[in-house]
Amino acid sequence: MKLTVRDAAEMFGVPEGTVYRWIEEGSIPVYKLRDQHRFSRSELLEWGTAQGLSLSPALLREHEASARGSLPRIAEGLARGGVYFAVPGETRESALRAVVSRLPLPDEVDQEFLYDILVAREAVGSTGIGDGIALPHVRSPIVLHVEEPLVSLCYLEKAVDFGALDGKPVHTIFTLVTPTVRTHLHLLARLALLLRNSGFHDAVMAKTSPEVLLRLARDLESSVLRGAQGGGS
Repeated sequence: MKLTVRDAAEMFGVPEGTVYRWIEEGSIPVYKLRDQHRFSRSELLEWGTAQGLSLSPALLREHEASARGSLPRIAEGLARGGVYFAVPGETRESALRAVVSRLPLPDEVDQEFLYDILVAREAVGSTGIGDGIALPHVRSPIVLHVEEPLVSLCYLEKAVDFGALDGKPVHTIFTLVTPTVRTHLHLLARLALLLRNSGFHDAVMAKTSPEVLLRLARDLESSVLRGAQGGGS
């Protein structure tokens, strides 16, 4: 779907004039179709996350409103995928291999294949979004034969250079494994929104207990869902 300037402004909760300024600066991914500016939702989400911009809850409300059934939540995926501490790795590649080895994947999933996907994805562009955190790419979802999506959080034993935009080494890696691209985009949007919340972000940075993280995620996602059901009022 190609979004308009108004859609992009609503996505980030900014005035349309701000979006036009980003266009003039050449800092935002945009297309010119019949003399009108159009945006790709996935590219905007990836760009906004990398820029550290706040994402409007309206981004999720559209998903919730259009879904035929209830969409998965970060808390559910994280409960399945797990939180892991002191994950070893001296390089980006060895750290990613350690991350893959901790994922509770079905037996039929080839871990070596998944590792190759992660390494190839990093070669295209760093998943380091800054502040020592790495998030999956929007345009490179990991879609495998899993019944339910997995969200894992790995804290590295030693921070590793991932070529992040802010130059800081990565110490915290989120990994999403989903059954569909739609699920990937939905969960990534939710995760990006959660990380813009100071309480959840601080809890992640403090390496708090999985129980606390899950509770915070459930509370925040429930708040967003209530807003979706109430039409954003």
